[in-house]
Amino acid sequence: MPELPEVETIRTNLEPKLLGRRFEDVEILDSRLTRPVDPAEVAAELTGERVAAVDRRGKYLIVRFESGLVLLIHLRMTGKLAYSKNGASAAPPHLRAVVRLDDGSDVTYRDVRRFGTWLVLGSDELEPYLAARLGIEPLGPGFSGRDLSERLGRRRGPVKGVLLDQRTLAGVGNIYADEALWRARIDPRRPADELQPPEIGALHRGLRRALEAGIARQGATLRDYRTPDGEAGGMQHEFKVYGRGGEPCSRCGTPIEKTRVAGRGTWFCPACQR
Repeated sequence: MPELPEVETIRTNLEPKLLGRRFEDVEILDSRLTRPVDPAEVAAELTGERVAAVDRRGKYLIVRFESGLVLLIHLRMTGKLAYSKNGASAAPPHLRAVVRLDDGSDVTYRDVRRFGTWLVLGSDELEPYLAARLGIEPLGPGFSGRDLSERLGRRRGPVKGVLLDQRTLAGVGNIYADEALWRARIDPRRPADELQPPEIGALHRGLRRALEAGIARQGATLRDYRTPDGEAGGMQHEFKVYGRGGEPCSRCGTPIEKTRVAGRGTWFCPACQR
């Protein structure tokens, strides 16, 4: 599933292409994308709207329109947005939606597993919707070690599972939780409420650095993820532990081990992360 760095990469790629453009025509080909709302109704709402901003919150991509309407996109596991300057010449496999812009370009949405969602909201509906589902932004200026301490101190489960809870931190998923915990030298199975202040400080730094590294390398392409221009990300070549079971830790040389935490495959160094 695309995490914060991947969605932020998509946002920065699409923003200059969409800003000021009008949705000339919208075609939604899969009713699951907008359910329970009729896709024809969503397409009609979006047609004619002019883009005022392209934002991100957690793993959500937010397209804001001059009218005040908002299109909230969640890619889930396999959703992909692709941009074509001269319009798509042929319908790609697993096509779920097409947005044709007033400059002749288009944006297509593909989704193999069909878990992604498009939701149209009014300007006054967006913040309550997100606030009920998302915690603090880990790269936001207001995210401090104290914020992290307060969130972890109330949770008794393993720290990796707490980090994956989007109500704790918005946008952190399996990859970057593993990478951040390695940077902080914390075992992913440690109870969150047992971490000491120095460890929380290290985790705060580890989270920011892992996410910033992911953004700098345009995300990680393991299978489905691509930028809207069709380029693969490069973060997969920089992983410290994720997916590297049996390989030597780049810090101490100990073979990386794999376990399961909160039902997710989890990689860690048994020597560095005691």
